[in-house]
Amino acid sequence: MNFSKSLFPFLLCTLTLTTCSDTPYQHRQVLTVANTVKAPLLNINHHIRYTPRPSETFEFPIKQGEIGPYLPLYSGDLSYPFACSSYESGLGQPEIDNHELLGTPVFKEKNGQLTPQVLGFSKDCLVKTQIRFYVAKNEKQYQEVHDLKTLKLNETDILLRVEQGSINRYIYVIMMPITLPEVTDRTASSLWNKRLIYQFAGGVGIGFLQGKLDPTQLIERRFNQLKKGYAVISSSGNKTSYTYNMLQAEETATRVKKQFIALYGKPLYTVGIGGSGGGLAQYLLAQNAPGLIDGALPLYSYPDMVSQTLYALDCDLFNNYYTFRSDLAFWDNSERKLAIEGLNNNETEHKSWFFYPINQLLHLKKPYLPKNYSECINGYFGLSALVNNPDQGFLKPNFSPNVKEITHWSYWQDLANVFGKDQHGFANSIWDNQAVQYGLVALQNNQITPQQFIDLNYQIGGWKPAHQMKKEQLLFVPFTNIGIWLSQWSNHNINQADERPAKRSKASLSAIERAYRYGQVFLGFNDIPTIDIHHYLEPQLNMHHVSTAFATRLRIAEQTGSIHNHKIWIADPAYTPLEEAFLAMDKWLLQPESLNQEQVSDRCFAADGSVIAKGEDVWNDKWNQQQQGDCAKQFPIYSNSRIQAGGPWSGSIFKCHTVSVATAIQAGLYGNHDMKPYQEQLAAIFPDGVCDYRLGDSAKPKDLIADESTTHPSIAFSN
Repeated sequence: MNFSKSLFPFLLCTLTLTTCSDTPYQHRQVLTVANTVKAPLLNINHHIRYTPRPSETFEFPIKQGEIGPYLPLYSGDLSYPFACSSYESGLGQPEIDNHELLGTPVFKEKNGQLTPQVLGFSKDCLVKTQIRFYVAKNEKQYQEVHDLKTLKLNETDILLRVEQGSINRYIYVIMMPITLPEVTDRTASSLWNKRLIYQFAGGVGIGFLQGKLDPTQLIERRFNQLKKGYAVISSSGNKTSYTYNMLQAEETATRVKKQFIALYGKPLYTVGIGGSGGGLAQYLLAQNAPGLIDGALPLYSYPDMVSQTLYALDCDLFNNYYTFRSDLAFWDNSERKLAIEGLNNNETEHKSWFFYPINQLLHLKKPYLPKNYSECINGYFGLSALVNNPDQGFLKPNFSPNVKEITHWSYWQDLANVFGKDQHGFANSIWDNQAVQYGLVALQNNQITPQQFIDLNYQIGGWKPAHQMKKEQLLFVPFTNIGIWLSQWSNHNINQADERPAKRSKASLSAIERAYRYGQVFLGFNDIPTIDIHHYLEPQLNMHHVSTAFATRLRIAEQTGSIHNHKIWIADPAYTPLEEAFLAMDKWLLQPESLNQEQVSDRCFAADGSVIAKGEDVWNDKWNQQQQGDCAKQFPIYSNSRIQAGGPWSGSIFKCHTVSVATAIQAGLYGNHDMKPYQEQLAAIFPDGVCDYRLGDSAKPKDLIADESTTHPSIAFSN
């Protein structure tokens, strides 16, 4: 997804206490916050991959008309608020579980419509298991059918039995192609080819929502596979639009698969598929819970979410620096911006232009409208307000004003059971830039001067601690919903420089360790066949850049010493090589001994579907310090701000080891520049030293380091 397109409308209303517009569900708001319900959390000493899971206590299958398990076996406490979405998913209102104003109100219904009369409340959003039927002619023509007695099917129609209910509070779905006589038998599956697809889905979510799961979306995505006899399962708990808690996602997926097997038996294999967050979920769940999926088709993927936040949360720091703390006209330059951000940029208008002159005048800056926009704006516009600011949140229309005020809305809070909480009750963050020298590679390459390098690092600062953050500041035009954003780039939540350098952000070391141990970080374990598929979206400044596939590969190579199971396919946006991928994956899983590696090798595709180039070296480039391959020439690979600060392309260092500024100067870290005249200034900016990325992550548990005797070259220390 393009994050900025999804978030922008909400900056004017959702991020405030103002209701944007009336909706049929406007008054189905969570009114109060229930107390946390205690549940077991897996105790991990080494890594979750090596930690046995407790035995299942629920007896599958869930009977039709009954409710599935909702208390976790090992993924930790149930937190609140938690807003229900079953009504929007076509499953009716959730079951009433209290009359104490806890959770989503459940209304009396009359003639299929909600009335104002409240019958009770649902804090856990539980739904009885039910069966629905759909007829699909193709991926765009389908409908739910209710009168099965008079139903007539054309030869090309597909009849689908769709089971839905709730597991672990989230909505699950099982979709099975069937014949017309099988509608009365819940377990009939004569058309099933014994292959199972687990559909994961993406988006940027921060928890607190059950989430919608519309069966028609699965029909649209998986029609070709359903037609061939595949069964498809999924859960809203495996859609990152609603949560990035991968421990919870794993347990939910495990139980959904158990429900399927209890009904239909074990499949020949289970292949995962899903884009963006749905891609990284496959990497993490395959690493953390071997056997859950047997093959993976990640689309537009990242190695994990926490690694992405490292450079994504740099973006507003850069834009704040350009706009308010330096000469914006100077930085309105493609080469300079690329040199420090790493992400692609071009001269394309962005809707954020409207806020520039207003905010510049408020900061006593001469108005200037930039012509150049980078992926930092086009792809990550508003991300910091969503994931990092506990006073903001993306979900406020689902909650009452009181709940909005007392809840800590952030990505970190959704993972509080893993990351822990600070003394103020806020979830710990693992985002850190304390010793990061932004633009270091640009300085080494003489793209910026020492003075510009020092000014950038003096002024850029870091994010304020969670307990000091404030909501976005908006001024609404009277009698309208037109909002004027007065805190562009969330500048009020960024530390300012005064007579001293702007303070940087410091992560919780214990939270980083737990992120590693609890499988929120992809370490590089890759036991299953994997085809990583991307469209090449860099010219569109889309957040789904292709360098993430190579970050993943580097981690796999470092951890396992082999990339045998990892293939990278990148295509022109006009072509999607999914059919080839499913065919290749089927043979890879069922007939591995007869698989020709040429059938699954790395490759790139043209707009007409033809293969431009394929083979072991087609993606060689700066990321692996090799001569550029044919596919990399066709689809250039960009970096990011942490790489441009001297970090590794694998992107997995949350807390760098440091060396003193004096040591860095002596080691030649700054290229051909004599930085001794600037040593005092640099030491003031970096009193605790600067990053030495050659030494890896100082917060990574030593027992998880693949090979402690191995050192890897750092771009920062090579000239």
